[in-house]
Amino acid sequence: MSRILVIEDEAAIRRVLVKILSEENDSYTVEEAEDGLKGLETVKNNDYDLVLCDIKMPKMDGVEVLEAAKKIKPEIPFIMISGHGDLDTAVGTMRAGAFDYISKPPDLNRLLTTVRNALDRKELVVENKILKKKVSKNYEMIGDSKEISAIKDMIEKVAPTDARVLITGSNGTGKELVAHWLHQKSPRSSAPFIEVNCAAIPSELIESELFGHVKGAFTSAVKDRAGKFEAANKGTIFLDEIGDMSLSAQAKVLRALQESKISRVGSDKDIKVNVRVIAATNKDLKKEIADGKFREDLYHRLAVILIKVPALNDRRNDIPALIAHFSKKITSEQGIAPKMFSDEAVKLLQGYDWTGNIRELRNVVERLIILGGKEVTDGDVKLFASK
Repeated sequence: MSRILVIEDEAAIRRVLVKILSEENDSYTVEEAEDGLKGLETVKNNDYDLVLCDIKMPKMDGVEVLEAAKKIKPEIPFIMISGHGDLDTAVGTMRAGAFDYISKPPDLNRLLTTVRNALDRKELVVENKILKKKVSKNYEMIGDSKEISAIKDMIEKVAPTDARVLITGSNGTGKELVAHWLHQKSPRSSAPFIEVNCAAIPSELIESELFGHVKGAFTSAVKDRAGKFEAANKGTIFLDEIGDMSLSAQAKVLRALQESKISRVGSDKDIKVNVRVIAATNKDLKKEIADGKFREDLYHRLAVILIKVPALNDRRNDIPALIAHFSKKITSEQGIAPKMFSDEAVKLLQGYDWTGNIRELRNVVERLIILGGKEVTDGDVKLFASK
């Protein structure tokens, strides 16, 4: 169920808006407030998925309601309702955080489309906030080797800027961890962090996933849908495994970087976006360029800052700390008593060839915790973690 509040001092328009929204979708619960002061008080005391707010109202105008509400509950999208003389003000409210505005009298199609888009955006933001709470615990950068210390120093320098970053490294080295740290240490940390695995999305769907689509753009497009770039507005989008992206999608990403604009699949309407782009790949993009599989102009747009994440074999000094970290985390997740690893077991694991990098090490530690003794010994390692 989506809970919507309509703040409008003109009773006739208020009733029309409530009627339209209630009849459009039986999952909408629509409430109303007859002036700005009551509207703001209602927002303070209740949870809403969307607010439609008139601009010119007695007691408190819509701009004041918007600014005050954004300080209390910044995640609620506002659609401003403007009369003909309020259009300049309505445009200005976008800078104050409004999702969009509609003119009086409201056009039915534009109203419903804007409402659906705002609710889609709210849903993505909420999902991202839930994910972000997990992120702070799940994405710790473990280790003090010179290689990992150099990456931490680079993040401290780069994170406060809006510079685009290309992260390279083999599978399992922790490229996504670097991306999360860049976002969390940036001025955009309170805004969305949207992750897109380009390798996991079929090539025919990647453009819709990134840029959204309009109803009827293709067979399964039954309604308008916002894409990941819109969801990441004012925040960060992480394009993981960008080397697997189709050339046509690359062209659209290039335009988004050049012009800060995107257009949904099936639409020629431009949508402005303010997004920081971080990309990652396990491929040699210069070779991909030579083979005609990756755009050179996009590479140069993405690779303003290059961060190469080392293989685990190149930072063996961090393995004892990683084993201790994974052991604590896994035993907590499994609900079992903490397990220590003997010095001999740790030294043996340090000498292994970790072709799967940190991901492989974590899997081996979990196996040893489940199958090993009360203390994991070198004997357990030889028996259950043989390479």
